[in-house]
Amino acid sequence: MPPTPHVLPIGHDFATYARTHWSRLVVTARLLTDDDGAAEELVRRTLVRMCARWRRVPRDDVDFHVRRCLVQGHLRRLRGRRAARRRAVVVLRVQEGLADAEIAQLLGCSVGAVRAHAQHGLKAAGADPGRLREEYARVARDLVLSEVPLADVQARGRVRRRRRLAVAAAVCAALLTPAGLLAADRFGDGGAQGRAADGARPATSPVRVVAPGERVTAGPGVRVWLTADGGHWSVPVAFAGDAGDHPRDRPGVTLRVDTVKGGFFLSGLFHGLNGEPGRVEVRAGDRRVTAKVLVLAGSSGWGVWYATTPLPVEEMKTVLAAGGDERLVTVYDASGKVAARSARDWWRT
Repeated sequence: MPPTPHVLPIGHDFATYARTHWSRLVVTARLLTDDDGAAEELVRRTLVRMCARWRRVPRDDVDFHVRRCLVQGHLRRLRGRRAARRRAVVVLRVQEGLADAEIAQLLGCSVGAVRAHAQHGLKAAGADPGRLREEYARVARDLVLSEVPLADVQARGRVRRRRRLAVAAAVCAALLTPAGLLAADRFGDGGAQGRAADGARPATSPVRVVAPGERVTAGPGVRVWLTADGGHWSVPVAFAGDAGDHPRDRPGVTLRVDTVKGGFFLSGLFHGLNGEPGRVEVRAGDRRVTAKVLVLAGSSGWGVWYATTPLPVEEMKTVLAAGGDERLVTVYDASGKVAARSARDWWRT
């Protein structure tokens, strides 16, 4: 069994990371923004966000999370500008030395899209990678860096963290009503989760980022984990993996049914999304539930979904009696649009 990933504590380790990496982050931000002041402001905002969530950052994946926060924070402010995305790809390739697959994971797009962005970005820059590397080195030498505003970053990070905790507490309080418990604990309820059929994302995201090999208890006797190869299940009667048979660049979702105590455990693998999913909805007749979702850090275009409560035997009989015409699983993207549905004849496989 793989070791449980360590997590960085708040405080000293964050301060050390911020001081150590401030200059490198500012250089990268300067190459992205082409403005000294905007670069330092971008890094400051990035460090504030990371400080607020530092307890949940995997120890062996810190650079990925910080880099993703930096780049995506920059691109969000320039939404719709393709040139900015192309420039980001070139900077990540030439300055950061990332492979196309790593850039694709960071940006939440396909490797093909990264290569296309790189081709157009290099053409727009009018230079080959070697000359760009020299130009980037010159920019880094000429850049006048200020001291890392650590006290301000940590203070703002604490405020941001307290706000997030307050929102989480309010959501938990709402869920701890009888109606909230009914909607959360019973599969097939037509309550608050079921009413999200219009594609709107729930207030509390069902998506959880996990480390490779991190075991998650998903149901009675069921453990699920992800590796670079795909999704893996340990169920009461068997061990199984779902890795190489699905084209990850093409949207789709699978459905597997395992017999567990209390009924049937429903889960599956989704793939081919452009970024993190908004939610996965499981439907049986007129009843539905928002499933839990696991994604691998840096690989949010695919992952595993599962319904936390088994489907009762009688409900399963109703589903099978429908003749396989109903699509039980629907994956929504981050914008609330349908990204994939399970096959109509899933029960034949």
